[in-house]
Amino acid sequence: MIIPVILAGGVGSRLWPLSRQLNPKQFIDFDLPGAGDHPVDARPQDGATLFQSTLLRLQGLPGLSSPVVLCNEEHRFLAAEQLRQNGVAGADIVLEPCGRNTAPAVALAALLVAARGLPASEEPVLLVLPADHVIRDKAALHLGIHEGERQARAGKLVTFGITPDYAETGYGYIRRGDALEGSTEDLRSIAYQVAEFVEKPDQETAKAYVAGGQHYWNSGMFMFTASAWIEELQRLAPDMTSVCREAVNNLARDGDFCRVPEEVFARCPSDSIDYAVMEKTPQAVVIPLSAGWSDLGAWAALWEISDSKTAEHNVLVGDVHCVDVSNSYIRSESRLIAAVGMENAIIVETADAVLVADRSKVQDVKKVVQWLEMLDRPEAQSHTLVLRPWGSYQSLAQGPGFQVKRIRVKPGAALSLQMHHHRAEHWVVTGGLATVTCDDKVFDMTVNESTFIPLGSRHRLENKTAEWIELIEVQTGSYLGEDDIVRFEDVYGRAPV
Repeated sequence: MIIPVILAGGVGSRLWPLSRQLNPKQFIDFDLPGAGDHPVDARPQDGATLFQSTLLRLQGLPGLSSPVVLCNEEHRFLAAEQLRQNGVAGADIVLEPCGRNTAPAVALAALLVAARGLPASEEPVLLVLPADHVIRDKAALHLGIHEGERQARAGKLVTFGITPDYAETGYGYIRRGDALEGSTEDLRSIAYQVAEFVEKPDQETAKAYVAGGQHYWNSGMFMFTASAWIEELQRLAPDMTSVCREAVNNLARDGDFCRVPEEVFARCPSDSIDYAVMEKTPQAVVIPLSAGWSDLGAWAALWEISDSKTAEHNVLVGDVHCVDVSNSYIRSESRLIAAVGMENAIIVETADAVLVADRSKVQDVKKVVQWLEMLDRPEAQSHTLVLRPWGSYQSLAQGPGFQVKRIRVKPGAALSLQMHHHRAEHWVVTGGLATVTCDDKVFDMTVNESTFIPLGSRHRLENKTAEWIELIEVQTGSYLGEDDIVRFEDVYGRAPV
């Protein structure tokens, strides 16, 4: 049995403005050819997000089990919905109340699996994968995983090293040692002892690494048994192991969600898998992988991996027109972009923000996000289109004392029974059949019908049909923030007990 452990935390700030805190890059479809097959119930024009692609590319592996997914509390419904679209059942979605890096995250997963009490002969191998990578050669990946499983069952802690295509200074490297006895002779899946982990090098050092053929990019992907990982973590980081064990012993289960107690996990030391264990253990093994890998860390990476460059080496997504433009990535989400006389440019447009950058400077996009966060601007948090477990809402217009939203509710879903202290709402149905609760009245509304929700009234919007419903909501009042909600009942566990 192989259990995928999917690391789906993080916000991907260097891919702003598409990646936002409430909808980070791992849950976004970047329209990447070959990034993954369609989810089972997606529309034909829909692709797969990076998170979905991470799971889809594992299909066909023998003995593959339901995954353990680690993500932030605020992303739990994104993860659950995308698992459902992939047809994945039985996943454990572990909700981290605060970020403590990858070593504690994997410790939680390993301890959760160990708690199942399987006999040693049936112990599964954990396949640890970041949810925001692109791997385009599925066959090469499976070949490496096959060798990785064999080494993991021999007690090794396996990492995958990416055969470098060029001298990259933004990645850490792994230097290989001797080949392990009995490893396959296929050079794409031969296993080596790890000689050392190397920090991000300068340009000349990186060139030497690539020319020497002994170094690999550090992929952040791993394989080992739960018992082997826990044993080495206990030896090398006993404080971390102790806190994670206490956290798993006190998990609160809510359906597929496993809630980690914040008062416990907050005491956990923060460290990466590499620093905490892999750089120190004698059991570390590296398997080279040439599989079209990219960590998709910044906008330049999307330009580099694209197969759809124009004759001028541009990657154009959406409604874009170029005149005398070359070697650029230009993406439109909501309107026409016209670019003239540019090269090596990154232009990304969303409904509420536009990024313009030199392709060589895209790592600094993170500084823009830090500035937005310092000013508490909404552009750092979410798009004008905000996904919710029941559907979505999109802000269309706003001004002093009013806001207009488009609301979509998926079949069978319902918003919470709620009230507002500071605003009233006018609802106009534009599609489907909506069931409305307003205080002691429950009634249906169809297309072209409307209702008024007075300030302070208990109300709910439900979709009891098999079709999506859409409505326009006009809010009026002294305060229109999303935190002006008092929930009384909620099927998604957001109402106070």
